[in-house]
Amino acid sequence: MDIIQVVSFALVAAVLAVVLRSQRPELGLLVGVAAGVVIFLALIGKISAAVTVLNNVADRAGLNMIYLDTILKIVGIAYVADFGAQMCRDAGEGALAVKVEFAAKVLILVLALPILIGLLDLLLELVA
Repeated sequence: MDIIQVVSFALVAAVLAVVLRSQRPELGLLVGVAAGVVIFLALIGKISAAVTVLNNVADRAGLNMIYLDTILKIVGIAYVADFGAQMCRDAGEGALAVKVEFAAKVLILVLALPILIGLLDLLLELVA
């Protein structure tokens, strides 16, 4: 699915959601959520291809795969959290969206700790 298809699909879904929202607000919300999920699922293949390329490059470069896996998890958390927070905002739940974003930041910090510790150890070795 290229960007023209994504935008076209999203615009049709948005118009349908706006029309439905005036008559049946719950259906308008469901159309928006369903469209978001369809777009997200349609892009899973592209995400998988990008991860495969990054894994191949890291393998050829002899990089520690633990660091690449951690970075990919962090990126995944950021994308999924943003998607979830936007869905919450679309549903009129801004406060819940903020909580989703906060949870993502905490999870990213926890995942990044080993990388940060590794960098600090490397810096200490260079100074010593």
